[in-house]
Amino acid sequence: MKALLELVRRHRAGEAAGIYSVCSAHPLVLRASIEHARATGGQALIEATSNQVNQEGGYTGLRPAQFRDLVLSLADESGLPRERVLLGGDHLGPNAWQSLSANEALTRAGVMVSEYVRAGYRKIHLDCSMSCADDPPALSDDIVAERTAALCAHAEEAWRGSGGEPPVYVVGTEVPVPGGAQEALGELEVTDPRAALATVRAHRSAFVASGLHEAWERVIGLVVQPGVEFDHDRVVDYRPQKARRLSECLSDLPSLVFEAHSTDYQTPRALESLVRDHFAILKVGPAVTFALREAVWALGRIEREWHGESGSASVRAMLLEAMRADPRHWRKYYHGSGHALELQLEYSLSDRIRYYWPEPAVVAALERLAHAFAAGPPPMGLLSQYLPAAHAAVRAGTLRPRMNDLVIHHIRQVLAQYSRACDPHTTEEGNVS
Repeated sequence: MKALLELVRRHRAGEAAGIYSVCSAHPLVLRASIEHARATGGQALIEATSNQVNQEGGYTGLRPAQFRDLVLSLADESGLPRERVLLGGDHLGPNAWQSLSANEALTRAGVMVSEYVRAGYRKIHLDCSMSCADDPPALSDDIVAERTAALCAHAEEAWRGSGGEPPVYVVGTEVPVPGGAQEALGELEVTDPRAALATVRAHRSAFVASGLHEAWERVIGLVVQPGVEFDHDRVVDYRPQKARRLSECLSDLPSLVFEAHSTDYQTPRALESLVRDHFAILKVGPAVTFALREAVWALGRIEREWHGESGSASVRAMLLEAMRADPRHWRKYYHGSGHALELQLEYSLSDRIRYYWPEPAVVAALERLAHAFAAGPPPMGLLSQYLPAAHAAVRAGTLRPRMNDLVIHHIRQVLAQYSRACDPHTTEEGNVS
């Protein structure tokens, strides 16, 4: 991961340089990320989360090597050189096994981390902040750090056995809830600088005590809360003045940058400010699958008006039917009833719809929708009505009016905000048409 080490060096030397990390397993989101990296001349940093991809398959059914193969095959098809694809693991720790004892959960986490590293993932976020079945409700920095060091030892052993570039690590305990807050948001507290420094001290001590001196030199990031979050319908925007003291505390940590989770739906100006203030690694996930859903809903409306209700692929209906039939992926998150629940199912910013795209009925419906757009271009007036940015690109001759191309174009509108925030010198070739 020389590219990430060089990024940190440039950033700490004074450049407003950052990188965004796409946390999604949907093939169209992955393709959009890869095509955007190719167009901008940058790198595609793609991370699988521990509940998406693990040695048991996760909710995608993919193990780390299978997800790697999927990403690299998409890169090959899109013409992005493999060396510009950076693979990472997000929230790697006992998260998927919290119902087990700490010993059993950490044993499984060790297997998972080893499998990620052997498969070529080189940006590893080690997250042991969650309590297991026999733990107290909150864990101390020392316990979290000891567990993190134990997982790092597994990662280092796997790297030495498999070869290649050594992995780089991100640590930290103040990790926002993956996928957005579950409850209504109040005022968010920014991480106290003293807590951030204490976290680093605890991890450094644990790494040294475990003989991981060399690995500690490759810890590049610390996860903190800069004051950004989202829930079902509200976004808490970044306010630089609230995070000033936190940003300034990095002066004592010259080899580190901050990693900011839950940056979804932030404004372009907020993203630029985050990078400037040393939150140089920006994580995005639900915002890109939300854009995927927006595009598919729009294409479904075009199709119904174009071909009539009887000829509709009914992707929207199939997705909502799948969600109602199997509520396990949203039951803990959506607490409305009646019409309020219906709005959350479709339009919550936490986007629990993302778990249901692989359902066979949904896949079949998407294939029918793709066929409708492959048979011939839609009326331009309908495209202008529902996807105006895509309409302009089609008119300009830079975009084909096919389903996948239109969806990818819409997702890239989100990614463009991140690439511009992370690299103010993005070339004209990188602008989304």
